[in-house]
Amino acid sequence: MTALLRYQTGLLLRSQRWLAPLLLYAAFVGVGVNPGEPVLGALGFAAAALLPVTAWSVRICLTQEPPAARSVVAAAAGRDRAHLAALVTGTALPVLVGAVAVLAVTALCDRRGVTAPAAASTGLVAAVACALTGAAVGALTSRPFLRAAGWSLAALVLGSLLALVTTGSPAKHAVTALITGSRTAAAEPPWLACAGAVLLAGAVAAFACRATARLE
Repeated sequence: MTALLRYQTGLLLRSQRWLAPLLLYAAFVGVGVNPGEPVLGALGFAAAALLPVTAWSVRICLTQEPPAARSVVAAAAGRDRAHLAALVTGTALPVLVGAVAVLAVTALCDRRGVTAPAAASTGLVAAVACALTGAAVGALTSRPFLRAAGWSLAALVLGSLLALVTTGSPAKHAVTALITGSRTAAAEPPWLACAGAVLLAGAVAAFACRATARLE
């Protein structure tokens, strides 16, 4: 698996396709977060913006290989393992970027009534919850389920929106917890939402890997 992760990471970095979601996230955070505003509300926005960016990043990693190269890798390592490596790679970069954003927002925004470690830990847990939910959206709106680029992108946008507003979504729960905490100056990491996102992402990854092995 380590070799597959290195391979997928190398493909992603050399292709420079990671620049588009990264710049989109930077634009979201730069426009939506104002220095001096309450830190928990700003962290909630930064976490929410990470969901569609992660979904996009996962889709990039799942579709970046030429068909011939994908067949060679699948023959050498198995289609399910190759698919899982692409999913992990597509999720890891947004999580790292989100962690940097959480630290930056914590440093720049108003922490009145909230300590920096409490704000940062709350923001990190929420960011992971949103990123993993976004990874699940990206996995379900790409190969092997949707192959046409137009339908895949449309489903990704719609799925990301629904994941942010649907009751029961781990991402919505995490963002709502931060917005509520901003009103009361209570930094409580949304551990339940993060656990739900871990279960969701794991279940979707297992389903997608099994489907890939059967359908491709």
